[in-house]
Amino acid sequence: MAEPTVKEVRVRIAPSPTGQDIHIGNLYTALLNFAFAKKHHGKFVIRIEDTDRTRFQEGSEQRILSSLKAFGLTHDEGPDIGGPYKPYKQSERLDLYKKYAEELVENEAAYYCFCTRERLDEIRKKQIEEKKTPKYDKHCLIHEKNVKERIGKGESHVIRLNIVPNKQIIFEDVIRGDISISSNEVDDQVLLKSDGYPTYHLGVVVDDHEMNITHIIRAEEWISSTPKHILLYKSFRWSLPVFAHVPILRNPDKSKLSKRKNPVWASWYLEQGYLPEAVLNYLALMGWSHPEQKEIFPLSEFIQLFDLKDIHPVGPVFDLKKLTWLNQQYIQNLSDSELLLRLQNHFEILKGYDPATLKSLIPLLKTRMSTLNDFRTLTNYFFEEPTNTLDEKEKIIANDLLDNLKNIPNWNQEELLTLLKSTMEKNAIRMNILYKIITGEERGLPLPESLEILGKETIIQRLQNRV
Repeated sequence: MAEPTVKEVRVRIAPSPTGQDIHIGNLYTALLNFAFAKKHHGKFVIRIEDTDRTRFQEGSEQRILSSLKAFGLTHDEGPDIGGPYKPYKQSERLDLYKKYAEELVENEAAYYCFCTRERLDEIRKKQIEEKKTPKYDKHCLIHEKNVKERIGKGESHVIRLNIVPNKQIIFEDVIRGDISISSNEVDDQVLLKSDGYPTYHLGVVVDDHEMNITHIIRAEEWISSTPKHILLYKSFRWSLPVFAHVPILRNPDKSKLSKRKNPVWASWYLEQGYLPEAVLNYLALMGWSHPEQKEIFPLSEFIQLFDLKDIHPVGPVFDLKKLTWLNQQYIQNLSDSELLLRLQNHFEILKGYDPATLKSLIPLLKTRMSTLNDFRTLTNYFFEEPTNTLDEKEKIIANDLLDNLKNIPNWNQEELLTLLKSTMEKNAIRMNILYKIITGEERGLPLPESLEILGKETIIQRLQNRV
């Protein structure tokens, strides 16, 4: 084990591989941890908390790490790159948790419990009927006299935290100030499960201490668990880290951000064509304001200005429409060459497409795209021939247009626009009808410019195929 460097800022995120990917709310927490570490020239650590074996999803860890990398939140230590405090997966640290749990028992800060699921359910049911807060009743601590004998026989058991009643547990939160909770509200939490795996509470405290984590920056939903962690730190006689509980993201109706109402997986935003830097910029605005009230700024500027105490504790609203607007601004601020590169990386099909044609499309696309995925909607006609069937009137218009296009003197957008206008006047139709006749699409890039880029031969051939 490496010697801890006391003065070095060390922060971590500890995702669980129980979902499809990293949650957008966890990406927000990761951003704050990353920014804090970079500002203070510290270390940003990723630790995988994979002790919930019932919800474990194969491949989830790899997707989490891949998403964080795609968003540019690179870590200094983690399960994939190692570090001085390895291993960085809880499933590989079980002996450590067992050792510390047994130490707590020796110091009477914890105790063995042999209660069955049936008994625990019965206690809970009775307490609810009596309108009491469901808690373990310390039965095994008070009444069990044959602990060693039962353990020796191999009986299933857990280790529970021994909460002393009628005590005030007080801790300071950087964002929320002093928080005080009565120990009477804290349950005798299971620390070590019967399968040898720790619960979150034991695992997180042991690992944060062993990895010399100096600042715990996590979601506000963990505030109620912090008293348990405080008690563990004190039982071990370990120094407390700094706590900062950030607000959770909310839907526009103020409910907790969830997959029932909003896309929550970070990779979804990349797949839909949101730029990583735009998403991070938007997340930076969640609960924090730029001192100059800027809405658009690079990650480097956020790192420079960010301070935990400036985060507002009220849950910010995650508005997909606002993110889409911000993403549009980022797209428009890209150079033509950079936007082309982003599109080629986003769409595999473009890597083999004519570069000159793509370059000519970029200026038309840039002001009309909100996400990279809009490229396909706006340019579908460039890659696929129309498949919709024309009615008799539309065929007459298409034949008339075809004759005129064959005889057009100069194939450029000015001449094409003149021809299209005369066709609309002659047939008393609007541009959207003409657009549909020629391209088969409801909308897209400006028609004269599109026809010029596609070329005379292609357009004539496609119209002939339709009539």
